[in-house]
Amino acid sequence: MDMRKEALSYIVGMKDPKIVEAFGEQYSDKPLIRVDKELRAAPLKMKTLTSLIDYINAGIDSTKGNMIVHVVAPDCVKLVSCLDTDRQRETLVEVHAEIPDFSYGSFMDHETFLISLQAKFLPGNDRDLLLKFAGTVENGTVAQYGDDGVSQKATIKTGIASKADYVVPNPVLLTPYRTFMEVEQPESSFIFRLKDDERIGVRCAIFEADGGAWKNAAMERVAEFIREQLHGREGFTVIY
Repeated sequence: MDMRKEALSYIVGMKDPKIVEAFGEQYSDKPLIRVDKELRAAPLKMKTLTSLIDYINAGIDSTKGNMIVHVVAPDCVKLVSCLDTDRQRETLVEVHAEIPDFSYGSFMDHETFLISLQAKFLPGNDRDLLLKFAGTVENGTVAQYGDDGVSQKATIKTGIASKADYVVPNPVLLTPYRTFMEVEQPESSFIFRLKDDERIGVRCAIFEADGGAWKNAAMERVAEFIREQLHGREGFTVIY
């Protein structure tokens, strides 16, 4: 039955479309697909801003008129054409940055947290403070002091046999890798939280606390970098 149905659908689909007028409007008895006048290439995939600049400077592919370098996101840049005769744009290049993955807002065991903090964040006073704090906090000491939702207390080791109670540092200014490596990474505010787990022990998490303002800063820096690299070249407009 299914094969008959498919065969009938195929035969019906071979017929020319029929245009019907009703209530002053025109309707077709089957979908119509417009054939574009322009041919468009599939975009090249790149991972660095340097590769994009090298591609533009080399002039390998011919382009029609002015081009737009669009900073779409902190980790994405596209090279697109102006509107063609079909009122569409051709995307010649897509650049997607390779950025270390970090689970913001998710609690993790403090060893994983310490490794991630060292590997995926730039050095800084607050990063070093978190490394020291998270690396020496005692299991089972976070919850016993209470938590008012803003501040926390925990016991950390201050020597071979000595311990002391400290307020968990908050907020903290950190600089994670979140945009292209060719530009300065934006610093932003984070909330650092601790949680005791009976099985795993102390767990740590950081939460973004700047309302996404870092994204605008990163995109601005990416756009400025590209403008500097293309200085003197005509026909390229950088936007973000």
